[in-house]
Amino acid sequence: MAMDKIYDQYWQYLSQTQKDLITEGEIIMNDVIRNNHYHFKDYSFLVFPFAKAYEGFLKQLFKDIGFISHLDYISDHLRLGKLLSPHLIGKLGDRSLYQKISNYADSKLADQIWECWRIGRNRIFHYFPHNLKAISFTKAEELINRLTQMMFTSYKRLYLRN
Repeated sequence: MAMDKIYDQYWQYLSQTQKDLITEGEIIMNDVIRNNHYHFKDYSFLVFPFAKAYEGFLKQLFKDIGFISHLDYISDHLRLGKLLSPHLIGKLGDRSLYQKISNYADSKLADQIWECWRIGRNRIFHYFPHNLKAISFTKAEELINRLTQMMFTSYKRLYLRN
């Protein structure tokens, strides 16, 4: 199957909310930030819409391939970071999404999804007075590209396998 056709299918798979987050994030990056002469000390705010889309995408994907239930999907209490953590496999048992991804595809993909979650979401949005973890525009772009590429890769490797 041609890559363009797969990408079109992937884009159609995304919910309208996920598409809106990505599109609005791109507008902020391209039309507001790149064309403005003001320089921020921290560009982590640019990553937010993409990280939010990543979370929504993963929940939708895991529901659609049977890794989580519909009730988990709509729950306000589902914590993907906990379920994706390779450090909690033993504690979570059959609820471990990391283990499910490893069994369904391979541990390399599980590592990539987890690492993308960890650096593209957790490290960006936690505030520590002694370490703000401010990022440059270039680093924000790198994280955004990593998040969106991981979404596409996960779609191909997990959903299209179905």
